[in-house]
Amino acid sequence: MKLLKNHASAVALTIFPFTALQANELNPDVSVILDGYYKQNNTALSHREEGFGLGHTELSLSSPIDDLFEGRLTAVLEEHESETELELEEAFLQTTGMPYNLSIRGGRFLSQVGYLNSRHLHEDDFVERPAAYRALLGSHYFDDGLRLNLLLPTPFYWQIGAEAFDGGRMSEGDEDIGVYTVNTRFGGDISRSQSWQAGLSYLNNRQIHGEHEEEHGHEDEHEEEHDHGHGPAYTGENLYIADLVWKWAPEGNNRQQQLTLSGEYLYADDLNEDATSDDVHKGWYASAVYQFAPQWSAGVRYGEVDLKEAHGDHFHDQELEETDVMLAWSHSHFSTVRLQYTHQEAHGFEDADNTVMLQYVMSFGAHGAHGF
Repeated sequence: MKLLKNHASAVALTIFPFTALQANELNPDVSVILDGYYKQNNTALSHREEGFGLGHTELSLSSPIDDLFEGRLTAVLEEHESETELELEEAFLQTTGMPYNLSIRGGRFLSQVGYLNSRHLHEDDFVERPAAYRALLGSHYFDDGLRLNLLLPTPFYWQIGAEAFDGGRMSEGDEDIGVYTVNTRFGGDISRSQSWQAGLSYLNNRQIHGEHEEEHGHEDEHEEEHDHGHGPAYTGENLYIADLVWKWAPEGNNRQQQLTLSGEYLYADDLNEDATSDDVHKGWYASAVYQFAPQWSAGVRYGEVDLKEAHGDHFHDQELEETDVMLAWSHSHFSTVRLQYTHQEAHGFEDADNTVMLQYVMSFGAHGAHGF
């Protein structure tokens, strides 16, 4: 489990993400992710409703285009208020083989702010993303835009990047470039068995002061408009994210055992024209996931989020503490069944509750390796 080896794979996926899959211009790789669940109760800030439902079901096509470009298209099916919605989550092209370890991506894609956001939801170890992610990034922020990444020639992994987005999936507004981000990630190997990665991200939402006031009313109105993964329910002009991940696997063999510790801290300020310096959104989570046998893993995650719900010219405080405990069985790399218990304690959320969820995530077709 060498980080540089992993990042070589990740970089390969970033720069040459599809070459190992042997797709070609006339025969693109096709993959399907099936995500279904049963949920006992509704919970606060959740994007999954009680009962049986479909989660983040994906259909992806990817292929090299020529010797300079490659592309990917990902369509997502999700159930929302008993209706099935189809949305284009990714449709991008990316350069291959640019000099100086540069890469450019254009189209619609997941932003690389934070640790989790650039990962597809089916890669997660828990049924849903942490509460801070659900509130401030709509679980996963994606948009139409352009990305420039540079992998620095250092003895350890160090990447810097910048993105510019339309911003319409973050906030309504008239700016041509509504959101831009800057991000850096660095890491290395501590030994044959241990590796780490840290990251810092900044997201500037230029459209925050152009939002309509009626979008920030009471909680019911708020959730009615924003409780889907299309955009975050809580925004600020500036969003800062710090993340840290550490992994351990005996002699680097993560097929037998692996322990992953991870955490992120999110902070957003300048919420709107009525906000003072004390009006901020902030949240964090820490998780531990232990794969104790090739097919079994268990994990626990704790997180908090403190939010300001806009109400006219002032704000109402909202707080949510969430603890998740999960047990997962993976018969193969392509199938996972997960049982999870979630405990919530909240102030300002009427639908906070405890719940039990049972989820399956199945994949078939050619599917690229996951990042670190």
